[in-house]
Amino acid sequence: MKTFALTALATLSLTGAAMAADVTLRVHHFLSADAPMHTEVLVPWEAAVEEQSGGRIDVQLFPSMQLGGKPPQLFDQARDGIVDISWTLLGYTPGRFPIAEVFELPFLSGTAVQTTTALQEFQAKYLADEMGQVKPLLLHAPAGYKFHMRTGPITSLEDLRGKKIRAPSRAMTDALNALGATAVGMPVPEVAQALTTGVIDGAQIPWEVVGSLRIEEITDAHTEIGSENGGMSTAVMALVMNQAKYDSLPDDLKKVIDDNSGATLATMAGEAFDRVEAEERQKFLDAGAQINVIPADQLEPWRTAVQPVVDAWVQSMTDKGLDGQAMLDDAKAMLAAAGAQ
Repeated sequence: MKTFALTALATLSLTGAAMAADVTLRVHHFLSADAPMHTEVLVPWEAAVEEQSGGRIDVQLFPSMQLGGKPPQLFDQARDGIVDISWTLLGYTPGRFPIAEVFELPFLSGTAVQTTTALQEFQAKYLADEMGQVKPLLLHAPAGYKFHMRTGPITSLEDLRGKKIRAPSRAMTDALNALGATAVGMPVPEVAQALTTGVIDGAQIPWEVVGSLRIEEITDAHTEIGSENGGMSTAVMALVMNQAKYDSLPDDLKKVIDDNSGATLATMAGEAFDRVEAEERQKFLDAGAQINVIPADQLEPWRTAVQPVVDAWVQSMTDKGLDGQAMLDDAKAMLAAAGAQ
């Protein structure tokens, strides 16, 4: 009888293990496993989805492009079902998401919470077509980007001239060139090597990712354009799911995904990015780093120099039969409203 009970228990255990997960979701991204996006957003998201599904969904995270390919291919990996979910920057495929690029224009950024909140409203109004090939789980942004330099500080527009600067997007490539720098586009995992070898003199990245890139010993000066001044730039980030995979889920598991997407996930991501942004910045201050802030009353030449980049985006929307000025005005108003909350 005892043997039968043990056998039955073992059988139930094996059956339970085999039946524990009805669905496996493979999540792919380009950052390291110690990057804030992984530790502060994707890991908690994994835990929430698995718990709320009663273990019927098994989320598997694959950082550092472990499933192959390059960062600009991540969106298509999710679209085509090579992976179930991917996280990437829309700006890694320049020109493919032209409407979303409005948030990558110069001086159109703030805190992560502020920009991410505005993106939720903007997405609902304008981005259905651009996101139509996938199931979007989250559109968000980090805090406004800073200059991290290995060749001395940027204290004025003159200091930027001739410097080779990593640009995070097409808009900022044009903006940096307009400011007199030489923009060099590259995915963020390549920044540390490019700084070390002198391919670039500095990079535009937020504080929150500096630690995971291990560039604190490569750069010696840091310059901020405060979020109260709009920030120098940001990037639109996207967590997207293969549409067929989502459609294949039973309704109760779709609800688990939906309950952990959109505004709910945006709030968590924005707060996490801002928290880590402040923590990383403080680490540099504690270590005696030099952090420069361009005063608001010195920014007018910067804004004047990059205005043609903004005008070009508006014109490109007009050429598509869209009201680019209205979309730009909406994005600014949404950012202002989010900043006032």
